[in-house]
Amino acid sequence: MADRRGEDRAGGAAAVTSAFEGLEAMLSRARGRRVAVFLDYDGTLTPIVAQPDLAVLSPNMRQVVERLAGVAQVALVSGRDIEDLHRMAAIDGIAYAGSHGFQFRDRDGHEEVMEGAAAYRADLERAAAAVERELAGIPGTLIERKGFAVATHYRQVAPEREHEVCEQVETVAARFPRLRVTGGKKVIELRPALDWDKGRAVLALVERWGGDEVYPVYLGDDETDEDAFRALRGRGAGIIVGDASATLAQYRLRDVDEVHAWLEALRGRLADRPL
Repeated sequence: MADRRGEDRAGGAAAVTSAFEGLEAMLSRARGRRVAVFLDYDGTLTPIVAQPDLAVLSPNMRQVVERLAGVAQVALVSGRDIEDLHRMAAIDGIAYAGSHGFQFRDRDGHEEVMEGAAAYRADLERAAAAVERELAGIPGTLIERKGFAVATHYRQVAPEREHEVCEQVETVAARFPRLRVTGGKKVIELRPALDWDKGRAVLALVERWGGDEVYPVYLGDDETDEDAFRALRGRGAGIIVGDASATLAQYRLRDVDEVHAWLEALRGRLADRPL
């Protein structure tokens, strides 16, 4: 599956600056506006692990996100089902966007589903059953049924059989024209074939929270986060976590530990100078 990261760059990849070095520039651009911080979960707030249920949020990371929510608007934006995301994060006072933004829960607990998405549940259920049948003979596959996606994880599949997993999922997808295939780190997903992704979900939240009065910052580590980086170019800041060789983000943090340190630095600066 083609990796779309960096595809909009003209003339090669541009330099990606350390988010620590870029913090003051971000705050300068945010002057007079409220800061909204959008956070991916897996690979950003927690390290990538063998199975989704093992991605436990550390007490220190939970604390820094809770403290950040006291000086900025905060939302977790993940491919996880929203109930799973809320269960794993267990942070009150923030918003949640699950299934790549098809599901939304605001800070008061009010939930919404993207208009039109419910009509795809039957297709997703049938596709999930088909994927389970097709991959039954490949050890190490983990098929996760989400609210509006079917994720097939192959991190524990033998390397020489990884291509089989992707080929089988794409074969199933061909039988369901109302679904589309997306990729990520050792995962391939089936999602509704709607013009909706993390980027559009983030823009919708920005508009809900005040539009031009909001300065959005998005942190993520994977292919699906590139949609958010693309959406915020010229409007906010994108921060890639990990490999920055091909990304639309302007800034970089090396790993989850740096994410924690940077969020704490941001919280401190916003507390000193509320926006």
